[in-house]
Amino acid sequence: MTDAQETAADSSLRTTGGTPPDDAGSSVMGAPTPLLEPREGIPPVIAGEAALAEVIAAFAAGSGPVAVDAERASGYRYGQRAYLVQLRRQGAGTALIDPVTCPDLSAFGGALSGVEWVLHAATQDLPCLREIGMIPTRLFDTELAGRLAGFPRVGLGAMVENVLGFVLEKGHSAVDWSTRPLPEPWLRYAALDVELLVDLRDALEKELDRQGKLEWALQEFDAIAAAPPAEPRKDPWRRTSGMHKVRRRRQLGVVRELWETRDRIAQRRDVSPGKVLSDAAIVEAALALPANVHALAALNGFGHRMGRRQLEQWQTAVDRAKALTESQLPQPGQPVTGPPPPRAWADKDPAAAARLSAARAGVTALAEQLVMPQENLVSPDTVRRICWEPPKVVDTESVGVALAGYGARPWQVEQVTPVLVAALADGQGV
Repeated sequence: MTDAQETAADSSLRTTGGTPPDDAGSSVMGAPTPLLEPREGIPPVIAGEAALAEVIAAFAAGSGPVAVDAERASGYRYGQRAYLVQLRRQGAGTALIDPVTCPDLSAFGGALSGVEWVLHAATQDLPCLREIGMIPTRLFDTELAGRLAGFPRVGLGAMVENVLGFVLEKGHSAVDWSTRPLPEPWLRYAALDVELLVDLRDALEKELDRQGKLEWALQEFDAIAAAPPAEPRKDPWRRTSGMHKVRRRRQLGVVRELWETRDRIAQRRDVSPGKVLSDAAIVEAALALPANVHALAALNGFGHRMGRRQLEQWQTAVDRAKALTESQLPQPGQPVTGPPPPRAWADKDPAAAARLSAARAGVTALAEQLVMPQENLVSPDTVRRICWEPPKVVDTESVGVALAGYGARPWQVEQVTPVLVAALADGQGV
């Protein structure tokens, strides 16, 4: 049994309500304290090169980890660019930077070389930070740390409340951060988001160490920092909400044409695609295949508030799809790489289905024992691939190599290999 398993099995050390225990092993309970103002007040927004240079120098001279956050305008603007960047470091205080007027923040890379960046849900913010030249070499993800430590709620507000005993005001999380000037209440909210991030990091590090999971977390953080940018999604139009209703290839062609037309318009206008035309309207037009503008206008999503010119551009897209040859129409599904959907396994390969059932049960039991989500213990896709096409010789070495080949970290290989070896061995007798 590992240290983490022993800790999880000891009920006297289990957290209560998601709150880490104090040094004596009991949870610190009490009414949380509202956090209303940043310690040094709301800092001015950095929007010029001279002020930016001063901030970079101050952060270079600071000490300890640097808390980093970014605000986007999801649902309002095209893409996922950052519209405000917040940083905090001991000795430097908090900085709010406008990446619209200061679009190149790569100088922070040199100033903070080797410094640990503390982010919450790092994979959400890293793409937009990368766009403006902010790329960490080391990081600590407080959301992922919370998952590995077994907290049931891992949003920043919940973590700060349960771990540190403070309540963050979260009313501005979904506002239009491209607004200029940014209102003072929004700036206060943004500054508070990094106010306690390093304190949270320190508490979670202590809790992970207590559970014997700190090395696991560090491996996860290193993997995030080293991961290359995500590849562009193939056929992104296939992710249109409601696509399950669209069956015929001609209708799929309409979805593609409308989606791509909408995307071009949204990009040109720098607005969220959903503000140009809803997914529901795209699917409605694909199912109806309207013959003309009049028929299109009668469909949901193309109502009376849409002008004639707009209706004509959408009908033109529909007509383009209707004019495509059979060979030009999209196929019903994307090419599948890897195993088929698990629901088909029983018919296609009963032995593989038995292996998968045993593996899932084993992974579930182990995740419960370690007090963490199954998907953080091992990727479900990795389990499916190994169960569908197991090593020719099933043993600890071959399964460990297979896991590592699919990107599992060393701690995951160590924990999961015995479970999969047992499941694959059981499945060989089916």
